[in-house]
Amino acid sequence: MSDLALTAADAREQNAERLLRVSAKHSHDPLTEIDWDAPIDPDLFALPPHRVALYGTQLWHRLTPRQQARLSTHQLASVTSAGIWFELILMNGLVRHVYDGDLTTRHLQYALTEVADECRHSTMFAKYIVKTGYPSARPSKRAHRRGKLHLLLNDTTMTFAGAIFVEEFTDAMQREMIRDESLQPLARSVAKIHVIEEARHIGYAKPELERRWARMSPVRRAVFRQAIGVLAYEAVLECVNPRIYALAGLDPAQARAIAEANPHWRQAKLDWSRKAVEFFRELGIIDRHSEAIWRRASLLA
Repeated sequence: MSDLALTAADAREQNAERLLRVSAKHSHDPLTEIDWDAPIDPDLFALPPHRVALYGTQLWHRLTPRQQARLSTHQLASVTSAGIWFELILMNGLVRHVYDGDLTTRHLQYALTEVADECRHSTMFAKYIVKTGYPSARPSKRAHRRGKLHLLLNDTTMTFAGAIFVEEFTDAMQREMIRDESLQPLARSVAKIHVIEEARHIGYAKPELERRWARMSPVRRAVFRQAIGVLAYEAVLECVNPRIYALAGLDPAQARAIAEANPHWRQAKLDWSRKAVEFFRELGIIDRHSEAIWRRASLLA
């Protein structure tokens, strides 16, 4: 093994060792650490009002304050449902990553540690969904089909890239929730646990994607740029299921069209995706040839 390869392998192991130590000290059990019996105040928002997809629109002003708060709760439930969908894909990718390697390495031991984190997160999200009365933790049929395609392709590099995008997006959203003491205590408790543990997952995925990107051929890079753009587009689209509008007594198709054109919602997506977009730009994953789909998803100004 060359000195350069040895250095890269050592860096990979050192990062994994650090993450394992942090995991041992700062892992949480949402089943015991969150008060699931406490009632949800129907007048409290789950998300900051200006981050609800319909905020400021004509449909928003037709709703009473309590209906607006309920819409925010259902939007967060929809986001957590999308989170479960993606975490299942991520866990599958991580387990396959371990299967292809040597579990005596700290790098792959951390991969299984992350799977354990994601199992708890998915259960936590499901319990939040049940608590809010939102009707399902299932993804849309479109997302379900796209997820099965990803599993069929088994692209581990795409799994890491997708993890960076989705986790940075939800991290930015949930940090806003944690800072806003006017929001539902239950929603903020879920956000706090997720933010603490997802920071480790981002720290695992970024150097791994950098290593894999550096080894890609120009042809594969071109294909990858388009594929991660599609993944980001689908992930953001899945965050707000149109059923949240039906539950508010609104026409789902009309409400979705109004939300997509809403400058407040566009700004929310820009703000929450900023760190991932900056990272992908630095690597060259987003370039002038791949910008179109990111703009279509309102992830680039």
